[in-house]
Amino acid sequence: MKNPFVGLFHSRDKPRNAISAAPTFFFGSSNAGKSVNPKNAVQMSTVYACVRVIAETIASLPLAVYEETETGSQRATDHPLYRILHDEPNPEMTSFVLREVMLSHLLLWGNSYCQIIRTGKNHIAGLYPLLPDRMEVDRDSKTGALVYTYTTTEGNAVTLKPSDVLHIPGLGFDGIMGYSPIALEKNAIGLGIAAEEYGSTFFKNGARPSGVLTHPNTVRDPKRLRDNWNATYGGSSNGGKVAILEENMSFTPISLPNNEAQFLETRRFQVEEICRIYRVPPHLVGNLDRATFSNIENQSIDFAVHTIRPWLVRIEQAMNRALFADSEKAGNPGGRRFYVQFNLDGLMRGDYKSRMEGYAIARQNGWMSANDIRALENLNPISEEEGGSTYLVNGNMIPINLCGVTQLIAAAAAAEAAQNAPDKQEDSSEDSPPKENQKKSPQRRRKPKKEEQADEPTKADTGQPV
Repeated sequence: MKNPFVGLFHSRDKPRNAISAAPTFFFGSSNAGKSVNPKNAVQMSTVYACVRVIAETIASLPLAVYEETETGSQRATDHPLYRILHDEPNPEMTSFVLREVMLSHLLLWGNSYCQIIRTGKNHIAGLYPLLPDRMEVDRDSKTGALVYTYTTTEGNAVTLKPSDVLHIPGLGFDGIMGYSPIALEKNAIGLGIAAEEYGSTFFKNGARPSGVLTHPNTVRDPKRLRDNWNATYGGSSNGGKVAILEENMSFTPISLPNNEAQFLETRRFQVEEICRIYRVPPHLVGNLDRATFSNIENQSIDFAVHTIRPWLVRIEQAMNRALFADSEKAGNPGGRRFYVQFNLDGLMRGDYKSRMEGYAIARQNGWMSANDIRALENLNPISEEEGGSTYLVNGNMIPINLCGVTQLIAAAAAAEAAQNAPDKQEDSSEDSPPKENQKKSPQRRRKPKKEEQADEPTKADTGQPV
């Protein structure tokens, strides 16, 4: 009996580049009649601006290697990969340039490749970017492992193992290869290219519409007449010239006026359309039509959260998978654990007033010290004697380690005083004799001042001269 499920399920297809994965994702002609590929698409100002703002933003963020410890995480400056990712990936470029190239490949071709150079001890010595249009990814027919084949400028094919390639894929359907945003949205980009070409041709023609020259009789050499007309009145350099028509000739314009074709509206919409493809706020590419003083900061924060952060996570995870040995990866039960991470604090800082308000809340609630705040603002730390690393809480602003101790000390002192008060009273009563046994000392009755003066002898009574 024939198995009814035969033919319903197929093995996983071999990974292919976005150009050849599906007919709908080809680079090539768009519905506007213009050929679209990464090289001519980036010549559009909007595409170039979107690619540049994303690539430069990510390339400018600090990238470092961290080590997980029992008390937290710290920078692993002693790791060989730290200098490669943070400072110099190879003798020919800086870390900023490498990441900028990687992001431009991702945003234009949908994939980024870097060759990993290793030493004899399997330590990474450098990273070199590879052109995505020269890379082919396939599977080994015997082992099923991925095979990377790179074609050099000389035309030589070089086969690379997966362990020798840092592959960062963009948005894709198989989890291995990414698809180019240019190929996916070639119709939108093609319309923008057509609008730019139309505007260039319009002004090249002296900002005059095309038309038809009409002659009442038969023209023997129409080509010569047309060439003479274009040479005399065509082009922007001939704008403003007065045309002279002979032999009852007439000129009839046939082009659609720009206001009726909504030329400017079309170009403005294509700017927003391309920004929508790359999730870039229009104000970052110079379109300030809808930007206001109140929303431009929120748009910048939204750009950092919803545009930049997904790219950072994609790059970090790809680097952690390809650049560290199994014994160095996070989650390994033994040995040191390392990982790569971008620092996004610089993009989320906001304006000066917002930062100060946030620091004040953190300072008053005891989870940031003065030195923590000064480190974020690139200021020198305060010494320990001055309380630079002391954590305070709101209220009396006492050290956090003494919070509640003062109340306990006061309560204990009050309890001790209350306990010792009767004992002191009893001791004083025992030491002093009882009132009954005490002998009253005779007290002299004090006379009034007048009586005292009367009792005093005068000088006459004593026989002394007055």
